[in-house]
Amino acid sequence: MHNLKLLTSKKRDAIVAMRKGETKFGERIRLIDNLTNIYENISSLDVDYVIFGISEDIGVYANHGKPGTYRAFEAAIKVLLNTQTNAFIEAEKILVLGNLNYSEKQKELRKSSLSEKEKIDLARKMVEAIDKDVTYLVHNIIKAGKKPIIIGGGHNNAYGNIKGSSLALNKTLNVINFDAHHDFRMLEGRHSGNGFNYAHHEGFLQNYFIFGLHENYISQNSLETLNTTEGVNFNTFEALEIRKELKFKSEIKKALKHISDSEFGIEIDCDAIKNIPSSAKTPSGFSVTKTRRFIHAFGSHKNATYLHICEAVPKKKTETQVGKLISYLITDFLKAHANRNS
Repeated sequence: MHNLKLLTSKKRDAIVAMRKGETKFGERIRLIDNLTNIYENISSLDVDYVIFGISEDIGVYANHGKPGTYRAFEAAIKVLLNTQTNAFIEAEKILVLGNLNYSEKQKELRKSSLSEKEKIDLARKMVEAIDKDVTYLVHNIIKAGKKPIIIGGGHNNAYGNIKGSSLALNKTLNVINFDAHHDFRMLEGRHSGNGFNYAHHEGFLQNYFIFGLHENYISQNSLETLNTTEGVNFNTFEALEIRKELKFKSEIKKALKHISDSEFGIEIDCDAIKNIPSSAKTPSGFSVTKTRRFIHAFGSHKNATYLHICEAVPKKKTETQVGKLISYLITDFLKAHANRNS
């Protein structure tokens, strides 16, 4: 794949800070230094999970959002590879593949002399190309019998995650989306706000649950669409955390019932987490601890097919904290899924 940049042993060694008496995550994970055939290379490894990043913010730009989501994978991998390995987690069962990198496309878009409307149109065409890469990579990982953990980029990449999973499983996929926004916007060209609608419209997405939707950021038209679309269900942050009409644990059970009778994807949008630098940072959202509990609950289920953590926008001052957050979420999923009971 042209846009896939492998995490090589050399790159890994430059990241991992070795320390006497300790064993870091990066010392035990698996890598592919030379890729010949994605499916064959991945299927031949004795691993259960494949971590890869998507370094782009084109989908966010195409949705008039705040750029910077391309930095999330790099921030996360620096922390993850320096996490301790111990009795709680088995790093040997994890392949860190690398990242899909779209820096050239981003430069092309930003240096373009086109009008703003023309740039948006171009960005939406670029997202279609990114969709193909994500679909292809996720499809091959799941077909090889592994579970993808996808880091970074905009929420436009949910479409490729869903389509790739659906094609590999030869069936429609269900999805739980931990998000302040529904991302079920109109079919107006691909961007970060309509990946789920495109996936549903094209027959790849079956049941869809939005957990923690913010009431202030959904139009009446969109609300009516969600209420009348078969297979779509949701709750709101205000009903859960402000008015206390709903209980967090009970709603997790309700959402699981809606999506867990078949394979499902877990989508985590960092916009839903309080004060986390993201494409739509919120001062009012779920705590990091509740987000971790959420991932544990859904990751513990046998039908959890992939994890996608997106929309984080780390900067120099916040890079380590965002990296730590994503690292916690990844390891929570790994621990939960390895010890699943259902």
